[in-house]
Amino acid sequence: QVQLVESGGGLVQAGGSLRLSCAASGGTFSRYGMGWFRQAPGKEREFVSRISSSGSRTDYADAVKGRFTISKANASNTVYLQMNSLKPEDTAVYYCARRGNTCLGNSCYDISKYDYWGQGTQVTVSS
Repeated sequence: QVQLVESGGGLVQAGGSLRLSCAASGGTFSRYGMGWFRQAPGKEREFVSRISSSGSRTDYADAVKGRFTISKANASNTVYLQMNSLKPEDTAVYYCARRGNTCLGNSCYDISKYDYWGQGTQVTVSS
């Protein structure tokens, strides 16, 4: 059984940084792309970033491009999300997920392409 456990969330002032981690167990981590999503109160879960199985390709939502960096360490079964220049609008619960289905282009941002999810970690950015 695949399990994903996020950590690293917390309270930070605007302009600050956080690094989220997602530790995976079960399955063969190196074979799968991974993604980060977030959900703010009263809003739908939205795509933040994704990375290919090898780590060679990354994509970002326009709202975080240039501020967030996703990375993947296959040796330790961990995916990271480095978040810099945080803004109050980044406040949300952040989830990591395993992409279990093939995708192409923008379809890789679709929640339905991801089959296992972590429990989420809260990120709160104060103004």
